[in-house]
Amino acid sequence: MMNFFDMLTSADFPFLRNALLAGLLSSVLFGTIGAVVTVRRIASLAGAISHAVLGGIGLALYLSAAGIIPGLPPIAGALAFAVLAALIIGLVSLRAKQREDTAINAIWAIGMSLGVLFMAKTPGYTDPSTWLFGNILLVSNRDLTFLAALDVIALFLAWRFYAQIEAASFDEEFARVRGVNLEAVFLILLAVTAVAIVLLQTFVGIVMVIAMLTLPAGCSGVFSRSLGGMMCLSCIFSVIFSVSGVAAGWIFDLPVGAMTVIVAGAVFLGISAFRVIKRIH
Repeated sequence: MMNFFDMLTSADFPFLRNALLAGLLSSVLFGTIGAVVTVRRIASLAGAISHAVLGGIGLALYLSAAGIIPGLPPIAGALAFAVLAALIIGLVSLRAKQREDTAINAIWAIGMSLGVLFMAKTPGYTDPSTWLFGNILLVSNRDLTFLAALDVIALFLAWRFYAQIEAASFDEEFARVRGVNLEAVFLILLAVTAVAIVLLQTFVGIVMVIAMLTLPAGCSGVFSRSLGGMMCLSCIFSVIFSVSGVAAGWIFDLPVGAMTVIVAGAVFLGISAFRVIKRIH
């Protein structure tokens, strides 16, 4: 472990410091957004959007390769599809009175299918894995600046609209009495979550995004009595999991994202097992 921390201060391993900083900065988003997503019981939204953006990536690759929109970056298509998917899920849930999980599963399947079709028609070989499965060890200084800006935006929104988010999450009738526009809060929440998911998966990959939006919040929910407390504790758990994952991945020469998920999953299962044993006795 000391060898790992020695390398963090070495000029020969800047990518390792960037990976650790990326994990710390991502933890703010994971903790803040993950707590709200977990409380609203739409955690599967992360998986749906992470896979549905394949349609946007495929469309962007096709438009660029076919010369229709030269140089169109895949992340532009991913962002567009992510926001569109989130809004469709929200509107179907609100207007058609469908359950969110039904709309989420439909968007998941349709988005991936569209991506496959677009890439099948794209001239030349197309590999979306670069955008779908990010590598935290390849995070640049520019990426870190971008993540820091996202943290500031997420924290500001959580602070500015905390009362509305809390009311909409726990007591919708009370929120309506207080004049909170529940539909607007819900749609904005979905859109912000969608953008954060796409940008985070570019850095750390799909699996880590899905896990880190749910496991830290799941752990913190056991010890928290308010949404604000859950957000703060989720950020702390995310930091612990991220640092442990980067360290373990480097020491044992294993994928950092996978190690982070393993650590988070082990802690979550441990807490869950402790709660079950405590109830039995």
